[in-house]
Amino acid sequence: MKRIMLTISYDGTAYSGWQIQSGRETIEGVLNRCIFELTGERVEVIGASRTDAGVHALGNIAVFDTDSSIPAEKFSYALNRGLPEDIRIQAAKEVDGTFHPRRCESRKTYEYRIYNAPFSLPVKRLYAYFTYVPLDTELMRRGAAYLVGEHDFKSFCSVDTQAKTTVRRLDSIEVKEEKGAAGGREIVIQVAGRGFLYNMVRIIAGTLIEVGRGQIPPERVKDILEVCDRQAAGPTAPACGLTLVGYEFL
Repeated sequence: MKRIMLTISYDGTAYSGWQIQSGRETIEGVLNRCIFELTGERVEVIGASRTDAGVHALGNIAVFDTDSSIPAEKFSYALNRGLPEDIRIQAAKEVDGTFHPRRCESRKTYEYRIYNAPFSLPVKRLYAYFTYVPLDTELMRRGAAYLVGEHDFKSFCSVDTQAKTTVRRLDSIEVKEEKGAAGGREIVIQVAGRGFLYNMVRIIAGTLIEVGRGQIPPERVKDILEVCDRQAAGPTAPACGLTLVGYEFL
């Protein structure tokens, strides 16, 4: 028996998130099915990040155990032949049998993309949140600065969370601006940390969008953190703008 680690990219538009759900197509379900078709083994992959419905990934991590004679590094080629075009294995390798992607020191980096222009672009609709209201990125940066470090992020977490603690540490958060097509611009909120709560990045994005619109003063972000009340923060930004862009072991 050997444990294989996969680096997986996917367009999450057509899926109900990572985790298996009865009657719904998910990334985990497709991977399990494809591995069975390849090896004949019933496996359950273990993912590093259980992304929500509609969320994308450039490099999520998953492991599974197999008795297959296929060389570890060849699993990427073999699985990609059976996977749909919106899911691709970028790399495969053998890891220690005790390795668990959610029980090791690691850092995840997410990006939330916003397309800011007078009119939407159809090619952006699945990968960025559109708003025609001009956003002040300097105000967004000032608000974001209060979120760096270790805090109780209960205000930035779905009320449905089952986490034992809502304390998390953000290593960095940047608000970057890129020139977009057709005269628009793309604003990218990049967040890196050791762990995230349910909907945490999307609520951070929704709050910073309100800051950029002038609806929430940047200084109030500190108060929102301190009150530990989900109703104090901004809305949960749509899933389409969120991508897991990196996962690194520390």
